[in-house]
Amino acid sequence: MFEDIRKNKIKTGFIVSIFILLVTLIVYYICMAFDLGATSIVIALIFSIGSAFLTYYNCDKIVLASCKARPATQEEDHKIIGILDALMISSGVSAKPRLYVVEDTQPNAFATGRNPEHAVICVTTGLLEKLEYYELEGVIAHELAHIKNYDIRLSAVISVMVGFIVMITDWLSRSFLWRDLDDDHDSKFGGIMAILGLLLMVLSPIFAKLLQLAVSRRREFLADATAVEFTRNPDGLISALQKISADPNELKTASSATAHMYISEPFRKDANKKRKTSWFSTHPSTEDRIEALRNIK
Repeated sequence: MFEDIRKNKIKTGFIVSIFILLVTLIVYYICMAFDLGATSIVIALIFSIGSAFLTYYNCDKIVLASCKARPATQEEDHKIIGILDALMISSGVSAKPRLYVVEDTQPNAFATGRNPEHAVICVTTGLLEKLEYYELEGVIAHELAHIKNYDIRLSAVISVMVGFIVMITDWLSRSFLWRDLDDDHDSKFGGIMAILGLLLMVLSPIFAKLLQLAVSRRREFLADATAVEFTRNPDGLISALQKISADPNELKTASSATAHMYISEPFRKDANKKRKTSWFSTHPSTEDRIEALRNIK
């Protein structure tokens, strides 16, 4: 476990470095297109480092805002608050995560934040309504395991930074493809920039997928196993995974940038079809996870 925590911290530093490099290049090309000259690289570096800093320290707020989550309250969500309080004793997590709820019929959950001291666990109303007590306990334990293992920092940074890069590359491609060019010089330069923008627009979804794959599927198996250490009840998590994966509802607040954060794949194109784990899967299949959990017993 300690080795995985160390690797997650190294991966986070690597992803942040790649983000700064890519944003620097993109902003540099934008500045050059507007003839800002030698100051372009300075502007690009300041913008990329500043955006990386703001993203890192606000990743939890950005993710929660994107899914329109609300804080859990004792009056409405006392069951889930009680479960978290009980698990704090067995988990050994240093600080209690904040609890949030998303209004959505699909049962699902995720954890986010830059470290255990600034962690958040978010669940859907569908999860609270459709799962029994011991199943909810298994899901919350799974998310606590992600917090303890520092998976949350890596996944949150990837989610926000991937979304940011896709957004600015999309803007870049649109602005240069539709730019009004007056002379031959601008026409040649604009043509190059339009091709660059088109390439970035095509490659950005591929880049997003590759970054998500950096969050190894192994982390889900590790979080499942760690959750069983907390609860001593693999049946609860097994039953929860079965119910979550079988639910046909689509999670409306999820996106391609945040899909890898959830305990189960949030998109339900083939809800009733058994899915095998592929190289491009953000999650291992439910069947593989259940088999691994049963082998713990």
